[in-house]
Amino acid sequence: MSPTPPARRLRLGLPRRVFSQVLLMQVAIAAGVAVLATGLFLAPLSKQLDQEAMRRALAIAQTTAQDPQIGEGVQHTPPTRNGPVQKEAERIRHATDAEYIVVLDPRGIRWSHPTPGEIGRPVSTDPREALAGKEVMEIDRGTLGRSARGKVPLYDADHRIIGAVSVGIAYDSVRARLISAIPGLFAYAGGALAVGALAAWLISRRVQRQTRDLAFSDISALLAEREAMLHGIREGVVALDRGGRIRLLNDEARRLLGMGDEAVGKSLDEALGEGRTADVLAGRVTGTDLLTVRGQRVLVANRMPTDDGGAVATLRDRTELEQLGRELDSTRGLIDALRAQDHEHANRMHTLLGLLELEMYDDAVEFVGEVVGDHRVTAEQVTEKIQDPLLAALLVGKATVAAERGVALWVSERTRLPDRLIDPRGLVTVVGNLVDNALDAVAGTPHARVEVELRTEGRTVVLRVQDTGPGIPADQRELIFTAGWSTKKPPAHGKRGLGLSLVRRLAERQGGSAAVGAADGGGAEFTVVLPEALTEPELEPVLTGSGEPAFTGSGQPVLPGSGEPATGDVPTGAEEEAR
Repeated sequence: MSPTPPARRLRLGLPRRVFSQVLLMQVAIAAGVAVLATGLFLAPLSKQLDQEAMRRALAIAQTTAQDPQIGEGVQHTPPTRNGPVQKEAERIRHATDAEYIVVLDPRGIRWSHPTPGEIGRPVSTDPREALAGKEVMEIDRGTLGRSARGKVPLYDADHRIIGAVSVGIAYDSVRARLISAIPGLFAYAGGALAVGALAAWLISRRVQRQTRDLAFSDISALLAEREAMLHGIREGVVALDRGGRIRLLNDEARRLLGMGDEAVGKSLDEALGEGRTADVLAGRVTGTDLLTVRGQRVLVANRMPTDDGGAVATLRDRTELEQLGRELDSTRGLIDALRAQDHEHANRMHTLLGLLELEMYDDAVEFVGEVVGDHRVTAEQVTEKIQDPLLAALLVGKATVAAERGVALWVSERTRLPDRLIDPRGLVTVVGNLVDNALDAVAGTPHARVEVELRTEGRTVVLRVQDTGPGIPADQRELIFTAGWSTKKPPAHGKRGLGLSLVRRLAERQGGSAAVGAADGGGAEFTVVLPEALTEPELEPVLTGSGEPAFTGSGQPVLPGSGEPATGDVPTGAEEEAR
């Protein structure tokens, strides 16, 4: 036979729900306050009532001592039951509802008393203070029990002490008043407790709704989990209050935004500075998956309002994805260039095959020489003006793509760029983005042309890219440099609108500028100024690239001074940098 399991012991303690705990604590607090207030009120009440009784007894004694019949009776009549002093004292006692009024002479012999048999006898308490001219208030026990007493000296017409008057008010009557006041006090205390309990219930109901009836332990666990989650996820989280001030930043948000604890409590404009990032996080720019650039990082932001009027914004680092996207665009451009070169190469091979089949051998030799010469002339023309190999290879490749799209890509006669660039890859990115935008703007238009000019002014490099497209309206010339702004259809891998923003940031990072205006004869003209972009002539340039670019295939860039398309090579690394 299996043993009977022991009975589960009941655990006495606070309830787990916040609503019950708050209600119980608030009722306990209200009850404690009521009891404390009652005690604090009753404690001085007894003393106050005693003081009032003694002052009342003293006032009756003073009134009795000022009665002329009392003084004359003590002086001229003996102490008897029916004497004038006894009659007058009893009249006053009944009128004032005192317990006793005793008139005594300097020897302490009673001349009046509520009990007539006590008249003529000495008093039971010491009358020396009153007979010495002092007024006395006290609580004492006499022949009639405990009483509140008042004693005053009795004077004659010449203001000599001829006796004393002692008046007593029974102490039991004071206690009775105190006890009679207690029910009312408890009634008030009970009413206050009831009001406090009702207020506690209402507050607890509100707390219950706000905490969703969770226990304190559950709330504590949620807070611990929240802290672990906020600082453990790889997304940045920014919490804002209703005034738009930052109240929380997790570790990833601090890393992505480059901020620390000093940003907490500040507005977004104060912490981040005016710009698109602050506008997106503040909700001044609406939408989902909004792109913004912070430093060298491309961020995707989403914002969700909260019930208290604030908001929570999340940030994702999309820098690597955007780099992959640009590499994909670069690869597509390279494929287009290779396809154009392949098409051109096939046409030339067909021409050469026809000349050979027609046995026009001299013409075939001349045709091959022209093709090879065009390749050489194209490369020589570019490298004469642009001595940096990355930029030269970039423009040769872009010329091939431009020719395929029916666009004439010109290099200005004023172009002169020595091989002394401090950051050639950064300039490749700037030139590539501007040329790509210009090609997109003029593609499909008649007499489409893009002109590139690269010149130096001391150690400053000035880049100008001009096209014959529709141009940019004056009210949009600053918007185009905003991250996320674009008129093009987004590519498959993400959103556009980052190229020109990166161009301006690269320029400003070097202390330069990027601007756009109207070109002569229509179209747009982008101007980028890069100060201190060249090394000193006697110094070797500091290259950030990985070496000489590789060349593959052939194309047909159109160069200034040449009405004929010329062939060229397409760089692989430079094309990626341009994107």
